[in-house]
Amino acid sequence: VQLQASGGGLVQAGGSLSLSCAASGRTATNNAMGWFRQAPGKEREFVAGVSWSGSRTMYADSVQGRFTISRDYGKTVVRLQMNSLKPEDTAVYYCAVDRRAVPHQEASQYVHWGRGTQVTVSS
Repeated sequence: VQLQASGGGLVQAGGSLSLSCAASGRTATNNAMGWFRQAPGKEREFVAGVSWSGSRTMYADSVQGRFTISRDYGKTVVRLQMNSLKPEDTAVYYCAVDRRAVPHQEASQYVHWGRGTQVTVSS
């Protein structure tokens, strides 16, 4: 499975960005997908995840209420709408495919990773 993320960029605090991730190659339609991020000098952390059907979502506390992950039923394109962005949201964002149908917060549960897209939020 190959993952291609897009949509990163530079935005002012309080602004919005939308990320998209498309999976190709060996099908991932039956797998959950998720977004992680890694800021300089910090460990990679879970941001949001969505089940294979798109009906079940999971968020980190730090983004709950500001970010929305979505996925069309059985499709392998996942979007992350990020609103009310803060400087602490600055990081490289990675999309990934979970080994199971429902999302997990642990990075070890994800078997395929994209290359990441930079999100920078200025104060």
